[in-house]
Order: sequence, then structure tokens, then C-alpha cells
Amino acid sequence: QVLLTESGGGLVQAGGSLRLSCAASGRSFENYAVGWFRQAPGKEREIVAAISWNDDDTYYVPPVKGRFTISRDNAKNTMYLQMNSLKPEDTAVYTCAASWHPRGSAYTTTYEYDDWGQGTQVTVSS
Repeated sequence: QVLLTESGGGLVQAGGSLRLSCAASGRSFENYAVGWFRQAPGKEREIVAAISWNDDDTYYVPPVKGRFTISRDNAKNTMYLQMNSLKPEDTAVYTCAASWHPRGSAYTTTYEYDDWGQGTQVTVSS
């Protein structure tokens, strides 16, 4: 059984930073695509960032490009989302996801992902 566990969310003032972590148990992230999604109240879940199986390709939704960075540490079986220059519109529940497709791309749609974390709340105050 695969379990993804996020941490690092919280309340931060606009302009601040947070680093989200997503630790996996039951299966290794290495050589698989992973991503971060978010869902704000009343809105659809959206892709925030994704990285391909070999880390060669990344995707960022335009509003976060240049502010957020997705990365992973295979030795720790953990992926990260570094969020800088946070804005109130970044407020949402952030969820990590893993795709077990071989040689997966930086997928941007929910149906490409197989396992999901429970989510962590990020609140940015103005």
C-alpha cells in the first residue's frame, strides 16, 4: 500500500515562503513522475507543478512560475514544493500525487496520477 504524507503547510504573510514536503512509503518515487495540485474553496483542483520521471522536464502553472520550485530527494523518498513570494491567491489545500506509469512525463491532469496525499492547508494573509 502506498501512502503519501504532506507536511509544511501553514499560515504565512504575503511575500513569505513555505516549503511543502511529501514523503512516500510503500513505493519509491525514483524514476516516476510526481506532482503538486491545489484546490481553493469553491474552485476546481488544479495542477501547480509537476516533474517527469527522470527530472528532465518540469511544468508550472503560469501564476506560480518563477516563484515555486518542485524537487525531490530520492534517498529520502520525499518530494518538495518550495513556495516563495506567496500571494493571498495561493491560499488552498495542496496535495501531492504520484504516477506509476513507466517513464512518465510532467503530467498536468489528475487522471494521470495514481496515488494522492491527504492534503495540507496553505493560507496566505494579505
